[in-house]
Amino acid sequence: MRMSVGLHARQSQVQKLAPRMIQSMEILQMHALALQERIEQEMNENPLLEQVTGDPLSPDEGDDEAPSKDARSENEKELVVDNDHDNKDDFERLSNMDSELPSTFDDSFRQSANRMSEEADRRHDMMANAQSRPESLNDFLLHQLAELDIHDDVEQIAERIISTLNASDGGYLRTPIADMLPPGHSKEDLALAEEALQIVQSLEPTGIAARDLSECLILQLDPKLPHFEQLQTLIRFHLNDLAENRLPQIAKKTGFSIEDIQELREDLHLLNPKPGAAFLETYVPNVTPDIILEQDDDGEYRVRLDDDRVPNLFISEYYRKRLQASDCSAEEREFIKQKINGAQWLIDSIEQRRSTLTKVAEAIVEHQKRFLDEGPEAIEPLKMQQIADKVGVHVTTVSRAVDDKWIQTPRGILPLRRFFVGGTQTEDGEDVAWDTIRLKLQELIDKEDKSKPYSDETLVDELRNAGMTVARRTVTKYRKKMGIPSSRKRRDWSLNST
Repeated sequence: MRMSVGLHARQSQVQKLAPRMIQSMEILQMHALALQERIEQEMNENPLLEQVTGDPLSPDEGDDEAPSKDARSENEKELVVDNDHDNKDDFERLSNMDSELPSTFDDSFRQSANRMSEEADRRHDMMANAQSRPESLNDFLLHQLAELDIHDDVEQIAERIISTLNASDGGYLRTPIADMLPPGHSKEDLALAEEALQIVQSLEPTGIAARDLSECLILQLDPKLPHFEQLQTLIRFHLNDLAENRLPQIAKKTGFSIEDIQELREDLHLLNPKPGAAFLETYVPNVTPDIILEQDDDGEYRVRLDDDRVPNLFISEYYRKRLQASDCSAEEREFIKQKINGAQWLIDSIEQRRSTLTKVAEAIVEHQKRFLDEGPEAIEPLKMQQIADKVGVHVTTVSRAVDDKWIQTPRGILPLRRFFVGGTQTEDGEDVAWDTIRLKLQELIDKEDKSKPYSDETLVDELRNAGMTVARRTVTKYRKKMGIPSSRKRRDWSLNST
C-alpha cells in the first residue's frame, strides 16, 4: 500500500450564523422575565436605547421623544411581520446590518444619573424580596445538641457525626463510627462514640443518623404501640418480603395472619424512610405565563401575548440628531452608528419574537382544541414539525419558541411543551396520543380484580379490546413511569388467603 502526503483543494458548504442572528434566536428562546432582564442589561450598555414611559396612548406624553416611523431610514424602520411569509427579507436586512457595521467599539459613555438611580432601586428591591436561607439539617441538629448537658468529649464526637449527615441522602450515617476516631483509639473511645451516636439518634427528626433502613424505622417505633414486637419482627427480618408483597411467606415464617400482616404494613407506611429529606432546599419557581388564552362570547379561543412587562423601546432622538450634526466627529459618528445597529437589531428581534410566539401558540391551540374543551384524555398527537410546517418556520424555531414558555388556559397554567405528545394508531387508523393510552392503562388497573391483577400481557389484550394496539414492552415502560407496581405486588392476598 502506497501512502502519500499532499495538499488537495476541496469545496464544501458550511453554514455559519452571524452573532446578531444568534442573539435573535436567544431572544426568541427567552421567557418574558428573562427578556425583561436582557432589555435592562442592553439599556445599561447602550445609551441610544430609550423606553416609552407613561401611557403610550396619551397624546401629551412621549411625542417629543419617540421618533415617528416615517422618519426612520431603511435600516432603522420597524420590523413588519408578514403573516403569509417567513419574514426572510427582514432577517436578510438584519444580517446586512450586522455585516456593514463593526461589532466592537470602545463604549466610554457613562450612565445617566436617573438610570443609575433606577438600577440601584431595582437591586434594593431584589435584596428586599430575596428569601432567607432555610435552616439546614446540620444546623437544626447542632442547635438541639447545644441544649443538652453532655460531656465535652461526647459532644465533639456527636458534632463530628452530625457533620457527616446529608439531607439529600435522607440523613443516614454512612461513615463507620470507628472512622471518626483517631488512629489507635481505645475501647473507651469507641464506647464514647457509640454513646454520641445514641444521643444524635435521640434528636429530631426521629430516625436520624440511622445506619440502614431497618434501624431508621425501628428508631421511629414507639414502644407503647400495641403491636410493637410484631412491627419490630417485620422490620428486622421481612422488609424485602414486604416490598415484594410476599405475604404468604411472611405468614408461614411468623405465624401472623395475612390480615394482621396487612394491618402491620399499613402502620409501617406511616414511618418515614428518609427523615432528613425534609430539610432539602427545594426550589419552586414562580411560573409566569407568556401567553394568555381566553374564550370569546362564541366559545372561540383567542391567543394574547402577555408581554406587558416587556418595555417598548425606541432609539434616542438626541443621538439621531447628533449623527447629522456638523460638529459630530468621525469617531463619535462611528460609535453612534454601531449603537444604532445594536439597538435596532434588539427592537426588531423582540418584534420577531412576538410574531413567532403568537403564531406558534395559535397553531398549537387550533390543533389541541379538543384537549382544551374536553380534558387530557382528548389530547391529540402532535409533533413540532407539524407546527413548523403550518407556521412556515424551521422546527428548531418552534423548539426555541416553546422552550420554558407557559400558557394560561381555562384548564390552568400549562407549559407549551405539554401540548406536544407522541402517539400511535388504532386498528381503524385513528391517531391516539400516548397520554390517552396512559389514562386508559390507569383506568384498567384501577378497575381490575385485586385478587387476580392483570399481567402486562393481559393489559395489552385489554388495550387492544379498547382499540389501542400497544406492545407489551411499551405497557411495562409506561406502567413503571406511572409508578404502578407489577401484578404480583398489586395482589391483595386477603381476598384469596386460602
